[in-house]
Amino acid sequence: MLQINRSIITQRRLLLFKWLMIFLPSVTVLVGHSLLGYLLGYPAGHSLREVTVGRLAENLLVAFLLLVLVYIFAETLFRVLGRLQAEALSREQDMLTMNAVMQERERLSRELHDGVAQLVADLLLRLDTIKDLVEAGRQQEAATEIERLHGVADEIYADIGESIAGLRSNLTERGLISALQDYVDQFEERHQIPTSLQILTGQAPDAANQLSPLAALQVFRFVQEALTNVRKHARAREATVTLSADGPEQLRVVIADDGVGFTLGFTPGSPRNGKARPLGLKSMRERIESLGGTFHLNTHPGSGTQVTATIPIPRARREKGHAAFATPAG
Repeated sequence: MLQINRSIITQRRLLLFKWLMIFLPSVTVLVGHSLLGYLLGYPAGHSLREVTVGRLAENLLVAFLLLVLVYIFAETLFRVLGRLQAEALSREQDMLTMNAVMQERERLSRELHDGVAQLVADLLLRLDTIKDLVEAGRQQEAATEIERLHGVADEIYADIGESIAGLRSNLTERGLISALQDYVDQFEERHQIPTSLQILTGQAPDAANQLSPLAALQVFRFVQEALTNVRKHARAREATVTLSADGPEQLRVVIADDGVGFTLGFTPGSPRNGKARPLGLKSMRERIESLGGTFHLNTHPGSGTQVTATIPIPRARREKGHAAFATPAG
């Protein structure tokens, strides 16, 4: 995942910096002008009171003019900086949006290759088998293969439904927790697997809301892939998605099921008998590690499966009022 680092300057600090730029040069010049006047002495024929009042008026006039000139300079400078910052943020957002689009394309490509494409290949193979059985007059075996073919078609339909449901999620408007609740409800309704979303601590919603839009999307996809594994492989009676937080610094997401479990260390070609099977774990791990988080898998044959992701919340997103070089008011 593309990571772009930038310095964060709060509005308050930027405003302080601006006024320091205005007052420090003005005060410095004013003090220097006053010292120079006193060093030159008093003009002959004038009383001390007259000289003091005259120099005070002169100093006030100099200070006023300096403040006006320096303020105009500082205001112009910070307006330019504000425009440059706005352009930089716009370019960054474009890059992040493009990166998100590329990631979604990659995800869809992977889902089609690992899911629908393989199921279609299986379907075509079974069609050839049915054709051979019918030609050989083995009607009973052909009927059995047709039933299996129906199961393959159901799997294709379910995979396409999962992809469509994922694309319809509106994380930006709904927020991560609401989007997950909608998805969990739809998952339970479609596949008849009792599934619940649990929020364990009061800080979990705050931590979830502080994720960037792209980070929230990665977490949503992580949960989606985990529940897809539950549907395809676990033969579970129920599943749970749990969100918790250890303070505002990190969000923990746990997906657990009571299914058949499996043995870690799958190698391609292993039989899918509950002892070992591919789960797309590499993709899930990469999603979490791209956010600077950690991924953990706990499973044993007959004991269900639990996947845990811990995602740190960047400090910059925890601070209130972060604005980076924005034009300050006043």
